[in-house]
Amino acid sequence: MGNSQATVFIVDDDAEVREAIKLLMESVGLGVVCFASAQGYLEAFDPEQPGCLVLDIRMPGISGLELQSRLDAEPIHPPIVIITGHGDVPMAVRAVQAGAVDFIEKPFKDQYLLDSVHRALEIDARQRGEVSRRHEIRGRFERLTPREREVLDLVVTGTRNKVIAAQLGVSQSTVEVHRSRVMEKMEAKTLSDLMRMIFVLENDE
Repeated sequence: MGNSQATVFIVDDDAEVREAIKLLMESVGLGVVCFASAQGYLEAFDPEQPGCLVLDIRMPGISGLELQSRLDAEPIHPPIVIITGHGDVPMAVRAVQAGAVDFIEKPFKDQYLLDSVHRALEIDARQRGEVSRRHEIRGRFERLTPREREVLDLVVTGTRNKVIAAQLGVSQSTVEVHRSRVMEKMEAKTLSDLMRMIFVLENDE
């Protein structure tokens, strides 16, 4: 699995259901990869691959709920749309409470499933965008020198250059140079930009 195109992963032990969903997704131009078991999906799982997962709950071996639990341990994974038989509704509700985008009872309406899949793909794109931004900001931060990080810590608390200079035992002009380099390396146009970036980093720890 490993390309940039979003893919709909179908995991269901029923071959007829897999084929029906596959044809439905392909009819609207979506890429599809099918698996007859959760184990098969796990063996091919690539966290870098964007997409969503259409997942049956009751399957031999690893159940849909167990697969969801295993994927939740990953830093990022495709959002999940649950498909379920009538008797599985309580389990499907648990799956949604654990983060699944939706659950759809069999037999399902094509448009309802398509709507849920498109919503899941939008969620995946948004999540991956957020992860990419965090990595980008972290990379900028790593380029700062220890002294620049000291200045940054004080700047984002609203400390004035004169006070920073006194605390660090350097001249105010030196602080201004460090502050300018911090803004440049972090690619922040304003102080509020810089503060938002630091907020992202703090919430990523």
